[in-house]
Parts: sequence; C-alpha cells; structure tokens
Amino acid sequence: MGCLAESSVLQSPVFTKQPGSIVFPVDSQEKNREVVFSCEAQGSPSPLYRWKLNGTAITPKSVSHYSLSGGNLRISHLDKDQDAGTYQCLAFNSFGTIVSREASLTFAYMENFKTHRRSSVSVREGQGVVLLCGPPSHSGDLTFSWIFNEYPSFVKQDTRRFISQETGNLYIAKVEPSDVGNYTCVVTNTVTKTRVQGPPTPLVLRSDGIMGEYEPKIEVQFPEIVHVAKGSTVKVECFALGNPVPSINWRRMDGIPFSRKVDVRKASGVLEIPYFQQEDAGTYECVAENSRGRNTVKGKLSFYAPPHLIEKPQDVQKPIDDSLVWECKATGKPKPSYRWMKNGENLDMSLSLFIGKAIQDFSQSQLRSHTMVKEGGDVLMECRPKMSPWGGISWRKGSETLQERNRVSILDNGNLRIQNATKPDAGLYTCVARNQFGVASSSGTLMVKEPTIITTPPSTLDVTVGESIVLPCQVTHDPSLELKFTWFFNEQLIHFGDHGGYFEKVGGQHSAGDIMIRNIQLRHAGKYTCAVQTKVDSISIAADLVVRGPPGPPTSIHVEEISDTTASLSWRPGPDNHSPVTTYTIQARTPFSLGWQAVTTVPEMVGGRRLTATVIDLSPWVEYEFRVLASNAIGTGEPSKPSKQARTKETSPKVTPANVSGGGGSRSELVITWEPVPEELQNGGGFGYVVAFRPYGATGWMQAAVPSSEASKYVFKNDSIQPFSPFQVKVGVYNNEGEGPFGPVITIYSAEEEPGRAPTRIRAKSLSASEIEVSWKALPWNTSKRRVLGYEVSQKREKEEAASVQRTVGNQTSAIIRGVRGSNTYYVTVRAYNTAGAGLPSVTVNVTTKKPPPSQPPAKVMWNTLNSKIILNWEQVKALENESEVTGYKVLYKRNRHSRPSVMETNTTSVELSLPMDEEYFIQIKPFGEGGEGSSSRQITIPRIPGPNAIGSATKVSTLSALSTIALSFTARTSL
Repeated sequence: MGCLAESSVLQSPVFTKQPGSIVFPVDSQEKNREVVFSCEAQGSPSPLYRWKLNGTAITPKSVSHYSLSGGNLRISHLDKDQDAGTYQCLAFNSFGTIVSREASLTFAYMENFKTHRRSSVSVREGQGVVLLCGPPSHSGDLTFSWIFNEYPSFVKQDTRRFISQETGNLYIAKVEPSDVGNYTCVVTNTVTKTRVQGPPTPLVLRSDGIMGEYEPKIEVQFPEIVHVAKGSTVKVECFALGNPVPSINWRRMDGIPFSRKVDVRKASGVLEIPYFQQEDAGTYECVAENSRGRNTVKGKLSFYAPPHLIEKPQDVQKPIDDSLVWECKATGKPKPSYRWMKNGENLDMSLSLFIGKAIQDFSQSQLRSHTMVKEGGDVLMECRPKMSPWGGISWRKGSETLQERNRVSILDNGNLRIQNATKPDAGLYTCVARNQFGVASSSGTLMVKEPTIITTPPSTLDVTVGESIVLPCQVTHDPSLELKFTWFFNEQLIHFGDHGGYFEKVGGQHSAGDIMIRNIQLRHAGKYTCAVQTKVDSISIAADLVVRGPPGPPTSIHVEEISDTTASLSWRPGPDNHSPVTTYTIQARTPFSLGWQAVTTVPEMVGGRRLTATVIDLSPWVEYEFRVLASNAIGTGEPSKPSKQARTKETSPKVTPANVSGGGGSRSELVITWEPVPEELQNGGGFGYVVAFRPYGATGWMQAAVPSSEASKYVFKNDSIQPFSPFQVKVGVYNNEGEGPFGPVITIYSAEEEPGRAPTRIRAKSLSASEIEVSWKALPWNTSKRRVLGYEVSQKREKEEAASVQRTVGNQTSAIIRGVRGSNTYYVTVRAYNTAGAGLPSVTVNVTTKKPPPSQPPAKVMWNTLNSKIILNWEQVKALENESEVTGYKVLYKRNRHSRPSVMETNTTSVELSLPMDEEYFIQIKPFGEGGEGSSSRQITIPRIPGPNAIGSATKVSTLSALSTIALSFTARTSL
C-alpha cells in the first residue's frame, strides 16, 4: 500500500469567490471603460473556467473585448447594448463542473430634459396644485428636489408641500401668495451622480377670488400591493390636497401598533419600515383629514424571502451498484421550487435525488417506540429495514405472530395497517425482517385512545354592527391527551391579540375553546371554524356569522340627462348588509364647492326601492360629479364612487360684478373697477362685461364691452372730461347665450389734477447724527379739483442723483427722516400729493447732521457689593475728533433676559444700586451725546449673592432686569 500526501488528494471544484452584480455608470468622457467579474474555485486537479452570458457560452478568443485572468472575466470597451445581461461562471475539472450564482451587468445613465418651455399653472389662493416633473429617459435610481425661483433656494417639505420620490412631482396642499414664482424640477441619478434640471414651471394666482375650504383629496397613493423583501427597507408615500391643510396619519388595518423601528414622517407623508420582517406584512391605511372631512387609501405590504438552503447535499463516495439519496431543502416565501444540475446542466428531478440501489438494516430506521390511534381510527405502523438483497417481512403482537384478517393487513412494503382500531388492539408490536444472511427486528407500542367529540352543534348566528358575541366550542375527549383549540375565519388562521383586539379567547374550562368577538364590524361576517386537535385525532365544527350593518356603497352612478339647472341620475344598489335600504341621499361636488354637498332632488325623499332621481337647482355651465349614499334602519353607509364629470348647459348670466368702484387715474380719465364674477356664476362661455356710464345728471348712457371674464377694470379717456367730475356708472354681464342684468348705479369721480401750489415755510433741523426733523405750512384744503391727500418729503446729499422719499397722510405738517448719516449735509424739499400725483416742489433747504455718537463702549466695567448695594464703576469714554462729545451715560438694567430694561441716566462714571441681593441681574452701560446713543458695553451678569459683603468683577455678558422696587442713587466719582 502507498501513502498519498495531502496535496495529492483528488477533489471536485468548490467556489471560494463568486461574481456579484455590477451597475456601471455611462460616462462618454471615459474612453477605456471596463469591468471585472470575479470567480475563484479550489479543487484537485486545479479547476478551469468558462463563462455564460444569458445562458450562452462566451468564447473570449472570438470576442476581442472579453478576456480571462484565472477565473476572472474582464470586459473592456463596454457596450451597453451588447454587454448588458446575466453572467455565470463555470468551474470544472475531471471530477465535474460547478455553476456560480447569476450576476447581472446593467448600465446607469440619464439624458437631459427636453428644452421646450412649460406653460404657467394658474390657481386660486387656497386651492391645491400638482406640478409635474416628467423625468427624462434614464436607467438607475433617481432622487428629486425642486428649486423655487433661483438656485440654491430649494423647496422645503412640510405638512403643506410634498415631493414624491416615486414620480418627482411637487404637491402643494393649499396654495398661499408666497408660493407664486418659478419651480424647477432637479433630478439626480444616484449611480452616475448626474444632475439635470427641467424647464421652469411658473405658478401664478388667479384674480377671481379665493378658494373656499374643502375636504382632503388624496393625490399621492401607494399601490394596492407592494412586495417587500425580507430585511429590506420599504417606503410608501401618501399626500393630500385640501383646505385647511390636511393632516396625514398612518395605521395598520389589523390594529397592531407600529413598532419603534417604524418612521412615520407626518410632515412629509412617508411611512418608512426598515429591516422588513414577516410580522410587518399586512394592510396599511393612510388617513388624510381636515375640518371639512376625511379620505383614506389602503395598500398591502406583502413579505417575501429569497430561498435559503437549510439542507445541502454533501460529497460522498459510493461503490458501483450502490444507492444514494441526496436531500435538498430550502426556506423562503413564496415556497421555493427546486432544480438539480449535473456538471452545469439541468436534471429533471425533485427536491430529493435517488441514485441506484440501497443495502438496508434497522440501524437507521427503528419502529416508533409509541404509536397512538383513536378508537375507531386507522393506523399505519411503518417497517423500513435496510436489507440487501430484499427478503421477507412479518409481524407479531406480543409473542404471537400476526395473521392478516379483515381489519389487519401487512402491505407489500412491509408496513402494518390496522383499520377501525379497538381497545384490544393496544399492545407491543414487533416487525421482523429476514433474508439469507440473517434476521433483524424492531418493536414499538400501540396505544388506543378515546376519540374527541365536539358537543356544540353547528349554528348560524345573527348580529348587528357594534355588538359582541360568543362563539362556543366544547368537547369530550380522552383525559390522558392534551387539547389544542384553533380558530379559523374564512379558512384563515385567527391570531389572537392581532386583528385590532376584536377576537378574545374566553373558554375557561379545559374542554372549552369558546371565543368572543367584540364590537363586531361588517368585515367580520363569514364562516368561523373551531378545530380541535390531540395527538391522535383532529375534528372541527363551523358556524356562519351574519352581520347586519349600514348598506354598502351603490354602484354604476350614471348621469342620464343634464340641462342648465337639472341632472337625471341612475344607479345600482350595493349590498344591503342584511337590512333593507330605506332611503338614498345624493351629493354633488364641483371644482368650486367645499367638498361634497347635499343637493335638492325630485322626489325630495328618494326611497330605498328607487334607483333614479333628478337633481335640481344646479348652476349652469359648471362641471358636476355626483355620488349616492344608501341608508337603512342601522345607519348610513359609505358613499359610492363619483360619477363621471358632467357639465350643465349654458344660459344667460344672472349675477353682476360686486364692489363696483373707481376713481383716480391720469388727466381726462374715468377709471371704473369691479370684482370679476366667479367662473361658477358665469353661466356659459364667451363671458364679458358691459360698462355703462354718463356724466352725473345726463340722460343718455355711453356703453363699452369688455370681452374678458377675468377683467376687473375699464378706463375711459376723453379730453372733454373735467377733473374730479362725478359720473354715474353701472356694470352688466353677457355670455354666448345673451346679455344679463346690470348692477346698481353708483357715482364715481374722474381723475383729479395734481395739487397746484407748493408748501411754504420749510424748516429742517438735525435731531441727532441719524435723524432730521422737517416741518412746513399746510396748504389749504380744496374739495374741488386739486385735493391734498398728504405730503412727500424728499432728501438727498449733494452728489447723490436719486432722492429718498417718504410720505405723510392727511394734514400732517412735520416728519422725521431717520437713517441719515452723521456729519453730512442733506437737501430737503416738500410737495403735496393726491391721486393724480405730486404737485410743485417747495424751495430746497439744507441741514447738516450732528456728529456721530461715541463709537467706543465703556470699558473696564467693575462691580462689587457692599451692605446690600451693588456699586458699578467704568472708565470714562472719550469721543474721537469726528464724534460728538459724551454728555452722559445710560444704565440699562433688568432681572431676566426677556423683559424690557429700565433706563437711568447719569453724568458720572459710577453708580450705586440699592436692591435685594437674592436675585440675578443683567446690566449694560452706553454713552450718549448730541449725536445720539453710542456703543453699549458688554452685557454683564451679577449673580444671586446669598451672603453679605461678596466682592467680584464682571466677567459675563448679560443684561439687568427692571425692578419696580429698586432704588438707585448716584455718586459722582469722576467728573466728565
């Protein structure tokens, strides 16, 4: 015999490294684009390698951009059309071939947006809006953001604004005036890191009124079913438009509360569940709610787990003509399917592989030591010896050899079957195997138990929504066996503790498995099955539960006929939920209504047997949706789905513009304004206005047509119009169907002339380095053609081209100009103004502002306490040459940081404060002079001092609080 070294042991290939999937970013700037799939295996002899692409063998020599390095496959000069696909590595030697897992090669890219402009989106204030992104052609995951007006001003998401990471669209639940502007969608490819911007979408406000309140309308919905891999993170989105802004809430339909790992971002309408597991699967509901109503959407998260091998074939060596069984088992959801491969090629096999013959004995297949059967039941006692060649099988009970009879039979495979078992059948049974090489046996005991019997008869139960009921399940059974009660609802296992707490076990006895259903809902109607199981038998009994409740939603809502103010509807009944429908209610919705509103019908009361009705009192030329609700003795059910939109017919308008007014404008103009008639009251297309006017006291009317429904102003210009002349005005309406009425007659004045005189006695003086006071003599009030509504005060420095202007209102004769610079000369003029503009300027006066206040703050502020007093000292502030002299100091003190400080003035550089010592104080000191207040000292904090005679220096920046009981005294230490 020879001895083989370990390195000479022969072995089939085993992978030590397998390829992984690759996502390659497309970049036209990179000339030599390449990837490498890794593959490495051990074996003896050393393995060789080959590769497949989409199931077809790759020949590197014949394809120039493929090359092998060991088992690694290098692909150069990548081509996304030619090289994308699924790759597999095959390693082989003389003992066989193994196949790696599949690895994919995909290419990530993103094109640019189309460059055409996007039209503006016009909405009312208070209305919801959706701005579409429409990302360009791409491959690879994307993220989305939106720019508001200009980069880098990005839209921030909150309860009112939401950006879907599924579609990229921007949703604004309720538009506000601050939302007006240009919106640009920004798309980023997470693989290539490429970012592109779409064309801007302008958002503008309509001028025909503000949108009223309405119920939530869910615009972002998650799919009805989402398949989620085990251990992955899932995000689902939900967002609604509405006024007021809807709140978004999430819940599980089975009532189970969310675990801590679940992230519910209410502000951004996203439900995120990390590390998804089987217990996270179920139906989830998004609830959008505001003061006008609520809407919901449901979706199911379905759990799946990739296959995971729990029993693998192992290498074995067998002699020729031997038999072999290989088991292959895996977990996964859905249940995995199996296939076998030999040297990389598929075999048509199941999860077990059987090869050849088997040599058997009892060493691996003893009889079960105890087998139980119920009285009257059938039992099979298996005898599976390993025996080669195959011989004979016999059985004995106790010491007696068993003979086949009516109830007892020995099957061809050696197993013993006993039918309709009785108590005397119990005992010790032995299986005996014989062939020419010998005898082997194995024994086991058969026990016969009393059968389990359910004593509760089958039944049908009838309940109403909201009630509670007990479903009984009681049995008799063999006292030596344990019982297990299991309940099913419509063939689905009931998990107690789930289902929102509706189901509860109440069977207190060992032989009772009763359950209670609390607060029953319609969804609880169906078949309930109680299954009872012991070690020897299992039986079940079913009960049908009928739940009576409000009717289900009607279906097939159809608008049969529609006029300018009526609509004839028909529908089909929904389920009555075991209580007859008594009445139907019809609701309508328009783009202008506050959600769904009840409407007037003929007949006024729609009975439960009637499936048609006519809606009356509708507005002409308005798009309507209708829905129907059914009621019975128990309550009103959920509404039907809306009908298709239908527009009422046109008719001549009936409503005139509101708030007709006017006045102002330029010389020789009559300006007439009004509030446009809302679209829902225009009664038809081609809507416009007829403006009629005449001089006050005249008999004939002049008229002008304004052919725009959104117009709110008309200007009549004629040189014959005298300034500030009264006119009688009325505004009417018309559309394609004809003219409507005129509104009431009102009086409006034509444009007036600017004031004809300039103010006199102009005075200007500097109050400080930053303030100038200007005064003048008022012009006499003239109620005829040249009214004075106020005055314009303008000021500028000598070399400045543009002057700064501020206005006063009424007969005010002075103004203070703030924000000027110290030590500068300003030129001031005053003019009167009215609606026609400003009149003649006054003479110009000049004024030089005072020097700026001291720029240096008080330094070296020190404090100490003595005999319940706080003594403050600081250095004198010296003004610079271009600054106004210091004439005193202001001491600001308060007790807490948020109160208003009290101010005391002194002309010294020290002060004593008599105040309680059990408080914390905040102090600042600032100098002042004729130029105003100078820079403040650092805020200092004087801490609470519990004991007397504590001394310290200011080291903190803080302020001192106002105290009504503080007494201050000042002592001159240093003269200014």
